[in-house]
Amino acid sequence: MDEGVDPKDMCRKVVTTLDQYAQLESLANPEIRSLFIDWMEELEGEVLAFIRETRQPKPENLTDRFRISKQGAEFLLEKLKQEGKIQ
Repeated sequence: MDEGVDPKDMCRKVVTTLDQYAQLESLANPEIRSLFIDWMEELEGEVLAFIRETRQPKPENLTDRFRISKQGAEFLLEKLKQEGKIQ
């Protein structure tokens, strides 16, 4: 069954790829990094809005709503907590 996108795993893969191929402009292109950052910011905004509506910042609620893995949901919640955006 498709668990959706795992942001933590995706971030790790992007960073690893960028580190490995930093000399290749096609892969270290700032546009690629910008697209990834934009995607993460959009997802975080949607997750914050969902949490404000439901008042239930639980990984299992995010997995169903955003079609992301449990690890991805846990990553997002921890990131938002560290940034002081949720408790």
